[in-house]
Amino acid sequence: MPALATPPVGVTTEILGAGTFEELDVSAKTGEWKARIDTKGESDLVVVRVTFQPGGHTGWHSHPGPSLLMVMSGTVTEYEGDDPSCAPLVHPAGTTFVDPGNNVHLVKNESTTDQAVMVAVGLIPAGAPRRIDAPNPGNCPF
Repeated sequence: MPALATPPVGVTTEILGAGTFEELDVSAKTGEWKARIDTKGESDLVVVRVTFQPGGHTGWHSHPGPSLLMVMSGTVTEYEGDDPSCAPLVHPAGTTFVDPGNNVHLVKNESTTDQAVMVAVGLIPAGAPRRIDAPNPGNCPF
């Protein structure tokens, strides 16, 4: 029997902006801080706002590149598909987290009364799907 994808439930995604970059080879340093972005081939940069209704979740999925995420309001809980204990990673309003890409995960608003909103900035191979649905990895009870 084929594995079934797990679609989002109670989640709205709005694209705030998108653009394509040629190959990137950028570095910056200010004092002790430094950053480096080095890509091969063109990349799409996509900025989205994700709104979770109470109990809403993204479904199990992955992205083909990294994302930087900010929780704007409410609280979201992230579950990693490769974590056998299904440990919740709780991200309240005002916090940030990184999705390194190519990992199956699910993000959920576990509140029964409040919406949650996050903004994500993703860098992916040009033309690639921003989201890849995945079956439930079987490590979580939902």
